[in-house]
Amino acid sequence: MASLTTFTDEARIALDTLTSRATDLFSPSLRVGVTGLSRAGKTVFISAFVHNLIHGGRLPLFEAQKSGRIARAFLEEQPDDAVPRFQYEDHIDALVNARTWPESTRAISELRLTIEYESASGWSRMFSRGRLCVDIVDYPGEWLLDLPLLGKSYHQFSREALEMAVLPVRADLSQEWRDLSQAADPDADADEMTARNLFESFAAYLKACKLDERALSTLPPGRFLMPGDLEGSPALTFAPLPGLGESRPRPGSLHAMMERRYEAYKTHVVKPFFREHIAKLDRQIVLIDAMQALNSGPGAMADLERAVTEILACFRPGSGSLLTDLFSRRIDRILVAATKADQLHHESHSRLQAIVRRLTERAAQRANLSGAEVDVLAMAAVRATREGTVKQGREVLPVIIGTPLKGETIGGETFDGETETAIFPGDLPVKAESVFEVANGNHRQDEADPSIRFVRFRPPRLERTAEGVTLSLPHIRLDRALQFLIGDHLA
Repeated sequence: MASLTTFTDEARIALDTLTSRATDLFSPSLRVGVTGLSRAGKTVFISAFVHNLIHGGRLPLFEAQKSGRIARAFLEEQPDDAVPRFQYEDHIDALVNARTWPESTRAISELRLTIEYESASGWSRMFSRGRLCVDIVDYPGEWLLDLPLLGKSYHQFSREALEMAVLPVRADLSQEWRDLSQAADPDADADEMTARNLFESFAAYLKACKLDERALSTLPPGRFLMPGDLEGSPALTFAPLPGLGESRPRPGSLHAMMERRYEAYKTHVVKPFFREHIAKLDRQIVLIDAMQALNSGPGAMADLERAVTEILACFRPGSGSLLTDLFSRRIDRILVAATKADQLHHESHSRLQAIVRRLTERAAQRANLSGAEVDVLAMAAVRATREGTVKQGREVLPVIIGTPLKGETIGGETFDGETETAIFPGDLPVKAESVFEVANGNHRQDEADPSIRFVRFRPPRLERTAEGVTLSLPHIRLDRALQFLIGDHLA
């Protein structure tokens, strides 16, 4: 990513890093980035992460908790006053009391969790009890996918957007925008209504790609999907144009207007996001909703792999020397986690993990992540189901039991959001490669295997002890994620 930043950008990053390193001498901190594309479960993951540590959840594979070395974990005021606070209390209320999934990430937010612990080293325990501030930074993956734009001209951006738009899984959704853009003359005089109509049509196509039916992931510019406080600004009112020549656009033309706004988007939106947030991270977890992509077919899976490749390419991987670490943070551990593993019986978890590993290994090679430790995981930060079996003739089928969300359908049945039911979701294929391929001539790129169907469930009703104490949120492998992300800093 260094090639995508200027000398001035690097100087500001170095100064920010040096300042934070000085603070770390007195109050050690670890900045953990949490990202993923929409509905991957970022908000749920952070809420469960914090809830289980504060309330002493069941985390057998999280060594510091298992060995009883964590004295307490509690929330503190975050260090960045200009960044919105992650509304942990509201999200927990939604999960525990209303049994609804909290609102998804719409912008960046932050939360500081402080952990007091005893070191596993007797030498360290002689001096003082350990204390680690974990700054959790939550941001939309859609914004992260904008970072590769820093290295692309408007001409390249337009060419790649048009190439993507004609892929079989996208062609019907992009048709209206492509017709409109073909009718526009790049050399005509700049016109605000023409620019607005092109932008709105292009943004509508991107939003249609994101819906459950297609579940596509590679959809830059990300702020077209989540504009935040920039909605309606000229920096967001642009779109790709076809048929652009290599020569510079005529001043005052539609081409010149679009190119100027594209460059403004990079300067005023994308660069500050990288400099102020991504360049300050120490660890990263990338959450992916592989289940929804599997529901939507090989085209969605291939697009998810493309998105993960671009996301991983945005990070600064590796660990430097003592001197370089004073001026530049590097992400030394990246976890790619497929969420919602509770939609599958545990017998298929290893297959889900194999699919994610296949996707991540190729993405990591393309993104050149040398120097960083990369791992994959199939998990559910909040487990919404439990397992059972049903007898069907002579066959015993493994099923999952839970309350499907209102409106979810399977086998012609539509659920009301109140009734608990047992579902056999099907078995994932043994060979991970098969979910990225079109199986045969009758199986289009935008069609999933009909034998596999996952439905979404409401959050679980929490158990209570005999004394009436509510237990922590149940999960699948959240403890493994915690051990990988922060375990070594609590040794």
